[in-house]
Amino acid sequence: MFLGIIVAVVVLAADQLSKFWILNHVLDGRPFIEITSFFNIVQAWNTGVSFSMFSGSGATGTIVLCLVAAAIVVSLLWWLYKENIRLIQIGLGMIIGGALGNIVDRVRLGAVFDFLDFHFAGHHWPAFNLADSFICIGAVIIILQSLFTPNQKKR
Repeated sequence: MFLGIIVAVVVLAADQLSKFWILNHVLDGRPFIEITSFFNIVQAWNTGVSFSMFSGSGATGTIVLCLVAAAIVVSLLWWLYKENIRLIQIGLGMIIGGALGNIVDRVRLGAVFDFLDFHFAGHHWPAFNLADSFICIGAVIIILQSLFTPNQKKR
């Protein structure tokens, strides 16, 4: 469990520091900065969930999303407490830290700050942040671990 908690704390810190740095020092009031022909740093505020679904629901929506995310984090912490496989502990820590990073944004700022914008031929992938990236990476780690070692005994 300790490994997963350390990963969660590192992910939460990296997420919050990156958001602070990008918002206050890199963008510094600008709406976006073009980095390459396919990548921008942008200032995007997500009041919904993944890919801005359910956005525009106001303060009630923010509270509901925070409560749902907090319930998921508690469930993942319980799983982490019982989990003995180190790779799954790392994946759970990434998901927990990322979820907490986005909860902190919702509580502190009223929305999640997204800043990574990839695009190709005029089509943009929805903007995202480090927390979102770690959540996805953690989920992939857990899925791959489960797929390729389904009968592994827990250490």
